[in-house]
Amino acid sequence: MRSFLNPLLVLVAVTLGITAGSVVPVLAKVELKVTGGNIEPLPIAITDFQGGDALGAQISQIVTADLKRSGLFAPIDKAAFIEKISNPDAAPRFDDWKVINAQALVTGSVSKEADGRIRAQYRLWDTFAGQQMAGEQFFANDANQRRVAHIIADAIYERITGEKGYFDTRVVFIDESGAKNARKKRLAIMDQDGANVRYLSDGKSIVLTPRFSPNRQEITYMSYESGQPRVYLLQIETGQRELVGNFPGMTFAPRFSPDGQKVIMSLLRDDGNSNIFAMDLRSRSTTRLTNSTAIDTSPSYSPDGSKVVFTSDRGGRAQIYVMGSDGSGQTRISFGDGVYSTPVWSPRGDLIAFTKQTGGEFQIGVMKTDGSGERILSSGFQQEGPTWAPNGRVLMFFRDTNGGPKLVSVDLTGRNEQPIPTANFASDPAWSPLLE
Repeated sequence: MRSFLNPLLVLVAVTLGITAGSVVPVLAKVELKVTGGNIEPLPIAITDFQGGDALGAQISQIVTADLKRSGLFAPIDKAAFIEKISNPDAAPRFDDWKVINAQALVTGSVSKEADGRIRAQYRLWDTFAGQQMAGEQFFANDANQRRVAHIIADAIYERITGEKGYFDTRVVFIDESGAKNARKKRLAIMDQDGANVRYLSDGKSIVLTPRFSPNRQEITYMSYESGQPRVYLLQIETGQRELVGNFPGMTFAPRFSPDGQKVIMSLLRDDGNSNIFAMDLRSRSTTRLTNSTAIDTSPSYSPDGSKVVFTSDRGGRAQIYVMGSDGSGQTRISFGDGVYSTPVWSPRGDLIAFTKQTGGEFQIGVMKTDGSGERILSSGFQQEGPTWAPNGRVLMFFRDTNGGPKLVSVDLTGRNEQPIPTANFASDPAWSPLLE
C-alpha cells in the first residue's frame, strides 16, 4: 500500500484478477532487459481509460508521456488502433493489436466512488502471448489524480523491465527569473515531469543546492539571507525551517546521510581552504572528515553510508576522491584530463556521476566506484549538477541555454536526452526518492 505525505490521504492498491472470458495468466513473454547499451524501445499501446469524462484520457496521456520519456517504450499512435476498447476488464482482441505490432497493451478505467474518491484501474496485456501480465486498482482523492497516473506508469515499467520505476517522484530545484544581472532565485518543487510547481521560498535571498532527505519530507539547502551562506533544513509540507548550525566562514554543498540523521558539507576557513565535516542532526555535534591544505568539497555518501565521494584539488586540480564515512582511507579515483566536480553516488551503489570540464566543454558522466569505466553521457557549453533518479537509471542536470539554465535528463545510455519543462530558468535539481 502506498500512502501520501498527508496521512489523511491514503492511496490503496488492489490487485485485479482476470474476469470471466479472459485467458488464464501464465508467464508472459513480454520483457525488456535493461543492461545499458543500445536498447530498442518496446512498442506499447495505451488506450484512453474509460469513464471519468476527460480524466480517463488525462491519466492515459500522463502514463504515455512517462513511459515514452524513459526511452524504453515506444507508445503507438492511437490513430493506428483497430479495436475500440469498451470493456477494459475483458480480454482484448489480441490479433487486432498484434497486427499493429503492439507487444504490450494497457487498458483501464476511472470512476467516482460514493465517498468522493476516484477509483482508477489498469490492466497490462501481453498481446503476443494472449494474456494479462498485471492489473491493479487504486483509490485516491481528486488532489492526487496525477500521482495515480505516475504510479500506474511505475507499475508497468517495473513489470516489463524488472526494475523499479521513477515516475512517482518529485524534484526540488532553484527557480530563476528576472534579468540576468538581477536574478530572483526561489526554492521550488515539482513532479518529475515538470507539473505541479510549488514555491518554497519568496526569492528575497539567494538560495542554492537544495537536497532531499531520505525521509522525503525534508530538504537541506543554502541561503545567503544573513549575508553569508548558511545551511538550513526545511520541512516541505509544513514550511517549518531551522538553521543547521552557525559555522564560522562559508558553508557549501550540504547533503543528507542515507539514514537522514546527518548532514555532510564543506566549510571554508579563514586560510582559504575548505574541508569536509559531518553534523549529527540530533546532537548537533560536528566531526571533521578531511584535514588538508587544499579545497575539499561536494561530499556525497554511498547508499549504505559507509563511504563518501568528494572532490579535492590536493593533487593540483580538482579530482574525485573516495574515503570512509569516518574520513579514513582517502583515495583518488579519477585520473582523466580536465577538472572534476559535483560527484554523487548512484542509489544502486554501482556508479558515481560527475561534472567534468575539459577542452572548453562541460560534460556529465559516470564512472565505477573505483574510478574505472568512465563514460560521458552528455556534453555542452555549460552544464553541471547531476542528480540521480531513485532507480539509478536516469540523471537530471542543468544546462545554460538561451540566457539561462534549464533542466535536462539523460539515461545511462546517453542516447535519451530529454528537456524538463519549467516556466522560468531552473538550476540545481535534486531528485526525491520514490514517494510512499
